[in-house]
Amino acid sequence: MEIIDLQLQKRSITLKRPFITALRRVTKIDVMDVYIELKNGMKGLGSAASTLQITGESMEGIQAIIHQAIKPQIVHKDIRQLGKLITHMEKSCVGNSSAKAAVEIALHDAYCQYLDISLNSYLGGQVHVLETDMTVSIDQPEIMQKEALKRVSEGFNVLKVKVGKDEKLDLIRLRSIRDAVGQDISFRLDANQGWNKKQAVNIIGQLEEENMGVELVEQPVPADDIEGLKYIHDRVTTPIMADESVFSPANAFHLLEMKAIDMLNIKLMKTGGIRRARQIADLCQAAGIPCMIGSMMESIISVTAAAHLAAAHPNITHYDLDAPLWMSDEPVKGGMNFKGRGVMLSEGSGIGIQL
Repeated sequence: MEIIDLQLQKRSITLKRPFITALRRVTKIDVMDVYIELKNGMKGLGSAASTLQITGESMEGIQAIIHQAIKPQIVHKDIRQLGKLITHMEKSCVGNSSAKAAVEIALHDAYCQYLDISLNSYLGGQVHVLETDMTVSIDQPEIMQKEALKRVSEGFNVLKVKVGKDEKLDLIRLRSIRDAVGQDISFRLDANQGWNKKQAVNIIGQLEEENMGVELVEQPVPADDIEGLKYIHDRVTTPIMADESVFSPANAFHLLEMKAIDMLNIKLMKTGGIRRARQIADLCQAAGIPCMIGSMMESIISVTAAAHLAAAHPNITHYDLDAPLWMSDEPVKGGMNFKGRGVMLSEGSGIGIQL
């Protein structure tokens, strides 16, 4: 079945409230939607988020690279040769992981529609309901405490707490939230590269002494400080998770070889799509390292694709899929649905979304 066209559409989504991390403050996101049209009229849908601080991609860059490098590798080719199409796309340019992810999601969506099966089923999945954590972004301790209580009242039992901007204030924030929510709520801390290795060991050590109930600490040091991850990993008992340090299977292999981490966060905008994300999850499974599926601040389109992958891979055991809950209304039908912390996948073919 011939691919007859690839089209792009940029749109902006306003967040319900500011999203603040050690790296950035976000009130609005820009996304680039990708439509891949088949000769039979079916349209596959994908989406890229611009995250300059992490992937280095702008909206203008995403648009240009898709038109100039990726589109010629896709249009007038056969969707049934999905693997070959993805290989050609990956070789068409260096980097540009979000642009590649958007096109690769759209290719998978189109192919699964052609086969009349869900992406989850195509990937071998049986699970249709996942449980996500909920993020509490950086703010004053009393505001974070109030936000945490609200999320717990909505049914979330795992909070992903953003830290990394102020060592002393981070501890005050966490103590305040713990005092408010009690001991039954799990904490996942995400420093977004905000600490150095000695700060991380000091903070995590104090949290361990206080029995703060921290399930894991994500990306405590800058992405390129692999030695720092190893340093922390060897000095604390709390599991250390890599995020921004891993874009590719090669990155993952290096961390696994160094025994620098206990877990790894996979995001499609970093890996360039589903295929490389699966390769990373497979590699980690062989090494006995579990994975989380996460996302940037993204459209429900790409987060739904990530959820389909998570539901299909046995080594993806942790879920950080709350980004759509931060968005104001999106003009989409279908996709993932939320009921408290429960994430339910759509029953339709492909990713199950229409714009």
